[in-house]
Amino acid sequence: MNVSNVVPHLVPIAVKPDDIDFMGHVNNASYLTWVQDAVIDHWRALAPAEAVAAHLWVALKHEITYRRPTFLDDPVIAHVILEKVQGARAFYETIIKRGEEVLAEVKSSWCCLDAETLRPARLARELVEKFLPSEK
Repeated sequence: MNVSNVVPHLVPIAVKPDDIDFMGHVNNASYLTWVQDAVIDHWRALAPAEAVAAHLWVALKHEITYRRPTFLDDPVIAHVILEKVQGARAFYETIIKRGEEVLAEVKSSWCCLDAETLRPARLARELVEKFLPSEK
C-alpha cells in the first residue's frame, strides 16, 4: 500500500491552557494525549458500532519527532494515517500540523483487545478493508 495516496483522517485539536508548560508552549505529554484521542477518533469514525463496542485499543509504542513548538490557541489538526494492520496490531502515523506547518510527527503501534476478555484480538478482514481498502 502506498501511504502517500491515503487520505488522512483529520481531527481538530483544541490547545488548552493546561497544555502549556513553563516555557510557554505545549508540553510534550499533551502530544501523546492528542495522538491517542485522534487514533481512537479514527477507529470510531470508520468502524461499525458493534465493532467499536467489541474492541478496545491500547497503545504499545509512540515515537515522536518534534518539529516546531505549539502555542495556546494555535489552530492545530492531527492528520491520522493507518499504515498497516498486522494480526492484532495496528501501525499509525499521526502528523500534527498548524496549517501546512508540521509541528510533530508520531509513529505509533496499537494492540486491539477483545472488550470482554481484554485479550489481543484480530480484526475481521472485512473490517480491516474499511480502513485499508487496498489490503486484500
